[in-house]
This record gives sequence, C-alpha cells and structure tokens, in this order.
Amino acid sequence: MRDRGIVSPIGGEEDKLLEVSLRPQKLQDFTGQSRLKENLAIAIEAAKRRGEAMDHVLLYGPPGLGKTTLANIIASELGVGFEQTSGPILQKKLDLTGILTNIRARQVFFIDEIHRLLPDVEEILYAALEDYRIDILIGTGPGARTHSMPMPRFTAIGATTRQGLVSAPLRGRFGLVLRLNHYDLAELTAIVKRSANLLGVTIEAEG
Repeated sequence: MRDRGIVSPIGGEEDKLLEVSLRPQKLQDFTGQSRLKENLAIAIEAAKRRGEAMDHVLLYGPPGLGKTTLANIIASELGVGFEQTSGPILQKKLDLTGILTNIRARQVFFIDEIHRLLPDVEEILYAALEDYRIDILIGTGPGARTHSMPMPRFTAIGATTRQGLVSAPLRGRFGLVLRLNHYDLAELTAIVKRSANLLGVTIEAEG
C-alpha cells in the first residue's frame, strides 16, 4: 500500500480533493509531452524489472504544465510512497534532514521549486542523492565532526520553472533531466474534455 505525504502548508480541502480527482494516475492518461513520457516509461519499467529505485528526475519548464502531476504519476506507476515538499519551505538543514530520515526504500521524494533551495540546505541533498547518505554535523568550531547515516535508495524528483538557477552540482545528480513544453490547441482541447467528462459537465462547441 502506498503512502502519500505532503510536507507543506494545508490549503482548502475541497480544492485539494477536486484537483486530485482530476489528476491523471497513469502516464497513458497524461495528455501531450510524448517524448518525455517515452523516456519516463522506459525508466519506470527498468526500475520495476530491477526491483530498485528509479533514477532521480529533474523536471523543468514553464509553470502549470503538470510537473507535480507527473511526479505523482511516477510514484503511482512504481507503486511506491510519495512525499512532497518545496524549496522555500526548507529554511534550515534540519527541515530537510528530518524528511530524509523518514524516507523509505524506493519511495518518491518530490521537491517543487527546487531552484529555491538555500545553499546550506542544498548541500545536505548532495550526499542523499549521490550516495544515499545523510551527513549530520555534530558540535561547532574546531571540535565539530560529521556523522554519516545510511539511507535506503529512493527516487528524488525535482521540479523547477528556472532551470538556469539550479546549481550545476545539484543538476548533475539527476539521472534524467526532462523538459515540459507548452501544449498545442489539440492537446489543450483534450485536457479540457477529459476534465469535463470526469466532472460530468457537457461542453458544446460554438462557431
């Protein structure tokens, strides 16, 4: 059974439920982005065959194109837990460390607005992404020492609208870097029709 957690402020419950009900749960139900979906499908299938965590994924592109939805779909397709947070929320190293210590094997950990991570918080993520390790600094001054804790292999998914602001060391730790493009008219029409059908709303063409 998959667990889903959101480490972020709580919004309107009704709006959340509506959004979730309209959100595709499978890649085949996600409209558009055909090349991106092909790459993800290959990576997902390979991870499932190996029985291991999928490579880390960085999704970038303009806002409102479905990066969060794709992160949810990846977790759904893999049949694993899903944890979500965002760069601006992680103000201290302990904010991120606390989440990482609770990550389970093969789980998807989604970080929205990853380009807004503070530098010292981002450094904690390096070892987690590359070596599946959490480094904790104990003490201060000359006597300070680093204690390393192993963690299970997991899949990190970062999302950003500003790929150029993602530091090179962080970007280099993502095995898949995928761009979302704007939808054309036919794709937008398909998205609207799908949502209307789920809501039981009839759309009539004009003109």
